[in-house]
Amino acid sequence: MTTFTAERSGQFPLGGRSVHRLGYGAMQLAGPHVMGPPADRAAAVAVLRRAVELGVDHVDTSDYYGPHVTNEIIREALHPYPEDLVLVTKVGARRTPDGGWPEALSPAELRSAVEDNCRNLGVEALDVVNLRMPGVHGTVERSLAEPFGELAAMQQEGLIRHLGVSHVTTQQLAEAQAIAPVVCVQNHYNLVHRQDDAMIDALAREGIPYVPYFPLGGFSPLQSAALETVARRLEASPMQVALAWLLARSPNLLLIPGTSSVGHLEENLTAAALVLGPRELAELDAIGGTPTP
Repeated sequence: MTTFTAERSGQFPLGGRSVHRLGYGAMQLAGPHVMGPPADRAAAVAVLRRAVELGVDHVDTSDYYGPHVTNEIIREALHPYPEDLVLVTKVGARRTPDGGWPEALSPAELRSAVEDNCRNLGVEALDVVNLRMPGVHGTVERSLAEPFGELAAMQQEGLIRHLGVSHVTTQQLAEAQAIAPVVCVQNHYNLVHRQDDAMIDALAREGIPYVPYFPLGGFSPLQSAALETVARRLEASPMQVALAWLLARSPNLLLIPGTSSVGHLEENLTAAALVLGPRELAELDAIGGTPTP
């Protein structure tokens, strides 16, 4: 097995700094269904510290994970934060006692969310804040001008350094960019879910990172069989291959695979060293039904 290091993934600008393309998504540090505390808080702390130790300098989180739990664990594990660490958070939703994720896009809700993130992460200003737009089974074409404008106002106040958007359409992205600079887009994308191919290429030309979430999810048994075939040939896991494909897809993709296990963290980071040849790329491209540019 090749050695793991975030250095091998290359770098791309995010929030005024260059970060390694393999980051870490902190959602799984909360309890079941992203509610409440984890079964083993010490293990969650260990995962974060190991990630930074291995060179991860981009952590994705939100104060509605838990809620509050994940950010509190990040603060316990990593505060005071390394100078090169970029913390990216999301606002635009809240949690209900039954585990729901309703939207929270009013000015008061957005300000409360930003302040909660600052307090629980232990910072005076947030590096990057993504406005997460609603939609259960896909994006919803509606204006984001009001909530994104509220975040832009908080950016002017100094509470937020950079702004991004999440779960958005091309039209919503353009609407946001007309209000304030957008430094990243976080949308659903993987080997099977390829609807954002054109957006990724357009963002690459602008030098803006695209952050796919659920990089492995959404495979049927038939589709995953092709992935598993490539993984067996390369003596790698399906997740490693899926991550390697994303790294090969476009240089502006920044990945945030999440895990609550140090072993899985190390396995994920090894994907940066996994080389996919023309044969493997062709087989993986065929899963999505569209060739990779």
